[in-house]
Amino acid sequence: MSASAGTGVFVFSLTSIPICYLCNSLICNDRCLQMFHYTYFILTGCCFAVYAVFAFLSVVNLIIGLEQDNIIDGFVTFYLKEADPHINTAHGHMISYWDGCVHYLMYLLVIAAITWGDSYRSIGLYWVGSFLMRAIVYILGNTVGLYNQKNCNTDPNSNYIVIVMIIMNPVDFCFQETQRKRLSQRPTDMLFVIYLIPAFAFCVFRGLIALDCSGQWCQDYALQFEPYLKDPTAYPKVQMLVSLLYSGPYYFLALYALIVPGCGWMPDLTLVHSGALAQAQFSHIGASLHTRTPFSFRVPLSSQPLFLLVNVIYALVPQLLCYRCSTQPEFFLSTRTTSDKKTE
Repeated sequence: MSASAGTGVFVFSLTSIPICYLCNSLICNDRCLQMFHYTYFILTGCCFAVYAVFAFLSVVNLIIGLEQDNIIDGFVTFYLKEADPHINTAHGHMISYWDGCVHYLMYLLVIAAITWGDSYRSIGLYWVGSFLMRAIVYILGNTVGLYNQKNCNTDPNSNYIVIVMIIMNPVDFCFQETQRKRLSQRPTDMLFVIYLIPAFAFCVFRGLIALDCSGQWCQDYALQFEPYLKDPTAYPKVQMLVSLLYSGPYYFLALYALIVPGCGWMPDLTLVHSGALAQAQFSHIGASLHTRTPFSFRVPLSSQPLFLLVNVIYALVPQLLCYRCSTQPEFFLSTRTTSDKKTE
């Protein structure tokens, strides 16, 4: 892809602003609204334009978030009123901003990598984790939560994952001889191992709260620090259960990979998980404090410093672990694989 084509994708994504405003002025019935959705599905079927469509819809999501917070008006009013009432929740606000900012940046980075002939596999894996977490929680929350009786449309972005997994380019691993040091000789990895144990406990603890555990500690924590976990929209409960089922096993796998050398799957796994956890924590922290969340389910003012400290650390350390595994993967590359590669 040439530089001019990459610039064209960026310009095309910005055309969503006048298009949304025009559609909001013209679309006034359900039939037109359905045609609006079908157009999105048709566009995503064209592989040659896939990243342009991704970027275009990310800007649309940003417009949705801005209009939800009354920063702008008259762009997607028809969509907010007729199509997805559940997107007006605090969780809906957060995922709109995440898609409109973070995912949009990822798409532009992918376009830049293609333009310069670089690999975009790491960005793609990070996006896969972020998108899967967003889609699973959003769809399941719509199904079992407060809006389960309403005619909630399936997320139009849910078919992206198939296309990206097909066109994601492979990476050529450069195997190097590794020095198999013990954990005590790797202080950075030692710190990560120490972190993974309480992180797993915290993940299980919040999962138990989501399952309405009757333990006194669970009840007190939910009441004093994270009452949002009891929000009837079900997004936080689904979020914690998804984290329990996927992040929980990940912590054990990461612990094993940091102790035993040669786990070549570790760098890719950390990319997917860190993307998922970043999206999850951004949505959870933002929704816990957002004014759209009923006051009784917001974090109490006296508990906000501790709530932010714990949740920000819980979100940032996996990003640091991902950076360590991606930039210094030598410990995770098998020496046997290296020998085989050299022989070939």
